[in-house]
Amino acid sequence: MRYGFYLYGIFPLPGPQKLELEGLDKQPVKTHIFDDFVFLYSEAKQQRYLASRRNLLGHETVLEEAMHAGYRTVLPLKFGTIAESWQAVEKELLVPHRQQLHELLKQLTGNREVGIKIFWETNEELQRLLDLQPELKAKRDNLQGKVLSMEETIAIGQELERSLEAQKQGIIDRFHHELNALAIDRVENDPLTEAMIYNAAYLIPWDRETEFGDRVERLDRAFEGRLRIRYNNFTAPFNFARLNSD
Repeated sequence: MRYGFYLYGIFPLPGPQKLELEGLDKQPVKTHIFDDFVFLYSEAKQQRYLASRRNLLGHETVLEEAMHAGYRTVLPLKFGTIAESWQAVEKELLVPHRQQLHELLKQLTGNREVGIKIFWETNEELQRLLDLQPELKAKRDNLQGKVLSMEETIAIGQELERSLEAQKQGIIDRFHHELNALAIDRVENDPLTEAMIYNAAYLIPWDRETEFGDRVERLDRAFEGRLRIRYNNFTAPFNFARLNSD
């Protein structure tokens, strides 16, 4: 049974040519031209797709393989986007958002998304903080073994938290100083875990990725193993494909 079209992304004309890709449910990936947009799609065999790791990776892989094939300018669509018909695509997407889609594709032309996630060890950073601020360490040590009031407990906890936050921001500022000048745009997302202190996507020119990656490696060396950095240098630009709601 077919439930419509599963949509992966939008390309500018002329769009991908003769791609042999396998999409979700092992369906062949096809293209459909609508006005001056080219949609990458496959037949939807489910009414709703579970956001499982397998399905999410399948969605992303289709887009990344198209980019690897040389079709770099792509506006990725949200996972699970199913259209009952091309008339529905026109009514629900193109009519209200045509101008925004053009602007997003223009912004993405010649540019790519890279992602950075930074992790630290909270306990180690707290000890580093106390070593660097002996007055704060002495204040904490003087309270050990004493019966503290709720106000005293909260006060020392807040002071430690503020100092640790400042330490964290100092690291982030260092990355901003090194990387922001190479970026056309930047999106900062919420950390995914307690150990993650920075989660950002950068939009950079395709031909500056080597320089960007070198700077990330230089930062990694500068912190001498203090941080764990995850750098993704090839992904569809999901963070820069967001439509503004009216």
